[in-house]
Amino acid sequence: MTKRNAVAPKEMAIMETATAAAANSTTPHYSYPPPRGCSGSTNYANFKKVMKKKSMRHLDLSGSSGRININSRMDSMKASSPRRGENYADWVNKHPSALKMFEEIIAASKGKQIVMFLDYDGTLSPIVDDPDRAYMSETMREAVRELAKYFPTAIVSGRCRDKVYNFVRLAELYYAGSHGMDIKGPTRGPKHIKSKAKAKAVLFQPASEFLPMIEEVFKRLVEKTESIPGAMVENNKFCVSVHYRCVEEKKWSTLDQQVSSVLKEYPKLKLTQGRKVLEIRPTIKWDKGKALEFLLDSLGYNECNDVMPVYIGDDRTDEDAFKVLRDRGQGIGILVSKFPKETSASYSLQEPAEVMDFLHCLVDWKCLSLNSRAKV
Repeated sequence: MTKRNAVAPKEMAIMETATAAAANSTTPHYSYPPPRGCSGSTNYANFKKVMKKKSMRHLDLSGSSGRININSRMDSMKASSPRRGENYADWVNKHPSALKMFEEIIAASKGKQIVMFLDYDGTLSPIVDDPDRAYMSETMREAVRELAKYFPTAIVSGRCRDKVYNFVRLAELYYAGSHGMDIKGPTRGPKHIKSKAKAKAVLFQPASEFLPMIEEVFKRLVEKTESIPGAMVENNKFCVSVHYRCVEEKKWSTLDQQVSSVLKEYPKLKLTQGRKVLEIRPTIKWDKGKALEFLLDSLGYNECNDVMPVYIGDDRTDEDAFKVLRDRGQGIGILVSKFPKETSASYSLQEPAEVMDFLHCLVDWKCLSLNSRAKV
């Protein structure tokens, strides 16, 4: 950490060699065999070209996209510290516990391949004051490792991909960092699954041209916010995160103004918000929902009816993925929250401990299912 309020990506230099090698690959790595009649390799190149054109076409050169009224944003910042109200019971009725409704979820997956998408902070690890100390427990790591033996599994986070990988340390997963703007496939697949396709790494970075700009904004924000106690600026490679979890509420308005004053000079960047964090991102049409679609395509499931994506996340940025599943009419969104929140997710879990219980249930169910088939 170069300055007290700055959090820079770790292990970035170490990853450069692997990243450069993977960048030459044009075909995804299939850790899991694509379903019959659903070849992902055929559409991958076209998907990449189409998404790049769409992303560039939707660049907001005027700087209006993503800019919201400061008063509205202050209301949102205060709303990021919710308190359980009287309407919690009503909210749970609309978004019931995924654990209590586990049998219903399994019934919906009958005859389909479950594909797992997991947020990191607040989902696999607890929310902590220091972003560099958001460690997942060994029991959670083991739960995710077991999950990936039976289901294609991806971590989708706003964090820098390298940093998330260093937290999780499971090479058999897909990782989508920077809100899906930095996607890399597994370096190895589960031993018991034989892929029909030749293993090649996925590396997809639709916002690469913004790297110099992001680095410049990161340095300016570190200097600009240095006077606000508790503010932390994190470089997440393709986005910059300004954490205000440790900032006094009376200073939030000042922090917001400082961030906005820097951002107004960069019309190709936009400001979004998560759980006590302001996010500065490129104005391309790319988010966690687009990352989910890209990963489904990479696995060969994009146009298939016999797949059920399950996305678990706790933050506002996960809503993009929940909306994709809702609009597809295919898949299940699970929001991790102890408080009522407006969401497109169908189910809820209260905390990472319940997420781990849910993952254990999935693995246990799959093992029982496989054993039952073996006896027939």
